[in-house]
Amino acid sequence: MVKLAEWRGKAVFRKYGVPLPQGAVARTADEAEALVRSGAVPLPCVVKAQVLAGGRGKGGAVRFASTATEARAAAEAILGLEFQGERVKELLLEEKLTLSRELYLSLTLDRSARLPLIIASAHGGVEIESVDDHEIDRQHVDPFPGLTNFEKRRVAKVLGLTGGPAKSLDRLLDALWKLFQGEDAELVEINPLAVVGDGLVALDAKVIIEDDAAFRHPEYADIRDDRTPLEEIAREKDIAFVQLDGDIGVIANGAGLTMATLDVLKEFGGNPGVFLDLGGTDDPRKVTEAFLLMARAKPKAVFLNIFGGVTRCDTVAKGLVEAMRQVPADERFPLIARIRGNNEKEGIEILRAAGVTSIPELKQSAQAVVAAAAGGSS
Repeated sequence: MVKLAEWRGKAVFRKYGVPLPQGAVARTADEAEALVRSGAVPLPCVVKAQVLAGGRGKGGAVRFASTATEARAAAEAILGLEFQGERVKELLLEEKLTLSRELYLSLTLDRSARLPLIIASAHGGVEIESVDDHEIDRQHVDPFPGLTNFEKRRVAKVLGLTGGPAKSLDRLLDALWKLFQGEDAELVEINPLAVVGDGLVALDAKVIIEDDAAFRHPEYADIRDDRTPLEEIAREKDIAFVQLDGDIGVIANGAGLTMATLDVLKEFGGNPGVFLDLGGTDDPRKVTEAFLLMARAKPKAVFLNIFGGVTRCDTVAKGLVEAMRQVPADERFPLIARIRGNNEKEGIEILRAAGVTSIPELKQSAQAVVAAAAGGSS
C-alpha cells in the first residue's frame, strides 16, 4: 500500500473538489515564516508535522501561531523531531478555522464482504478505535450503481446534519466516491470533518492507495510510505520483511505461520520485532540475503520457525548457516530453530553442526527464544 502524507492526501482531495482550509507546505523555518508573511497562509494558523503516524497533537507535533514569528518558532520546534521513529522533514501550515462540530467520515474496502464501506460517526477528532461501536455507522456500497441518495441521507442522519451542512455533505460524499474509485484507494479518511459555518471542511486527510493499482498511477511511484530504510531495501530485493518495535527477530514461511509465531512469542512475554516471511523459497542464497538483512536490525534473539512443505528444511538451514558466518562475531545473537517437514532431519543436523539450538516443539522453542532475548539461558 502507498500511504500519503496529509499534504499529499489534501492535494488529492483538492483535485476532486473536497473543501479544505487554505494552506501550504514548508520544509524550513524560513519557508514557514515567508508563507505567513506573504498571506499564503492566513493567521491564526496551525503548524503540523507531516508524518504518517497518528497522535501528532499529543506528541507536540501540532502547534498554533498568531504571528509570522510564532509560525517560525513552531516550525523550528517541530522540524527534526523524531516522531514514532519518523523524522519530521515537512510541515503543513493551514489557517485555523472556527468550527462548531467535529465529525468522522471514511470510505474503505471491506475485504471480507468484497465491497466498499462507508464509516461515519458524530464523534470526530479522536481515534475511531476509541469510539464506542454503537456510535459508529457502517454501510456497504454496491460499486455498480455506486453511491445512492439513500446512502447519503443515512450518513447525514448519523452525523446529525441538516440544511447547509447536509447539502455540503452530499457534494462531499460524491467527491470522496469519485476519489475512492479514480485513485484506486484502500482508504479515504477525514478525521476530523469540521462543520464550519454553513458547510463542511476536511481538517485532515488520510489516503492509502492500493499497491496493485500502481501501474495506473505513476504519479505515486516516487512516494515512500512508512517503510523503514531496511524495509525499503527488502522491497527492492523482493523480500517480505517487516520491522516492528520489538527485539526478537522471526523467520518463518507463509503468512499464516509467521502471524502465528508472533502470537506465540507474545503469549510467552516476548516482544517480536523484525520478521521475515520466506514464503515458498528455499534458495540458500535468498535465505542468506534475507537473514543478513535481519541481522542489520540488531535483534536480541532470532526464532527460525519453518514448516517444510514445498520448502526444503535442509536448503533453508544451509542458507542460514552461510549467513551466520558473515555476521561479525561481536554482532551475533542467539538463534533458536524449529524446523519440521520436508528434509527435516537433514536440516536439523546442519543447524546443530553450526551450533544452533534446535527444538521441535513450538511451546518450548518459543519460550527458549524469549529467554534468550531477555539474556537468560536458552
